[in-house]
Amino acid sequence: MRDHEIEISEWTIQRDLTPEELIGHCLNANAFLSAGGNRIDQSFLNASGHLKVISLHSAGYDNVDVTAATKMKIPIGNTPGVLSDATADIALLLMLSTSRKAFYMHKTIQKGEWGFFEPSSNLGIELRGKTLGIFGLGKIGFEMAKRSRAAFDMKIIYHNRHPYAQAEIELGATFVSFQELLGQSDVLSVHAALTPETRGKFNKEVFASMKPGSIFINAARGSIHQEEDLTDALKSGIIWGAGLDVTNPEPMRPDHPLLSMPNVSILPHIGSATEETRSAMSLIAAKNIVAGLKGERLPFVVNPEVYK
Repeated sequence: MRDHEIEISEWTIQRDLTPEELIGHCLNANAFLSAGGNRIDQSFLNASGHLKVISLHSAGYDNVDVTAATKMKIPIGNTPGVLSDATADIALLLMLSTSRKAFYMHKTIQKGEWGFFEPSSNLGIELRGKTLGIFGLGKIGFEMAKRSRAAFDMKIIYHNRHPYAQAEIELGATFVSFQELLGQSDVLSVHAALTPETRGKFNKEVFASMKPGSIFINAARGSIHQEEDLTDALKSGIIWGAGLDVTNPEPMRPDHPLLSMPNVSILPHIGSATEETRSAMSLIAAKNIVAGLKGERLPFVVNPEVYK
């Protein structure tokens, strides 16, 4: 951005900023590039109405009061598309690792518990030919489904607000109701955006309706599942396993019971964490800043209504 004669003020505090700190840092700025889960709510916007643009280093924007920003004519930029492959890879990794108890078995080596061979202990389950259900089949879900079909010849079903013709043509995916998704999926992978409708969607009742012996994967947003209900479903054997790249809340406390379960794999929200993807995200975020400061339309804008 220095090529555009934009002065950059950067803070690298290794913790989340308080709302007061966040506002304070933006008082003398014209643009704000936000990485992480900073709450860009009504209070922040009221104190930062002078900003010409807010650019997010993420595809999701559930931490932003978009309605308030739009009313204040502040464009919000995000980084969609470029993280689909990396995030789908993580979802696939979690599915395979969970099915073979890989994270747990690795820990047994560290604990010195790799001992006598017991043919019937710590068995996983195979994925080949099983049914993968996608909740929220967008770009990331499509890539997850494509990988699962190619690697394990999995049957693809999905539940969306609307059918996804490309997935049905290219992957043979079948659009089903939410209840059918729960009852038929051997692996249910969540790739939906966090909205009022999806927040807390996967709760006690929903887990109880899932296919016995199934695996739950969430690489979208932790708030889509109720973590206590997920824990209970796993302890009681209602579902077989879970793989999470996102938790509720984040960060997860280190003594959480899910972390010690053999059929659970958990990662610290690293879906987009590759050199290639994070570099692409940074470039898009910077382009959104430059466009906003020039008074131009953002290349990737969340609230295009600001230009009307």
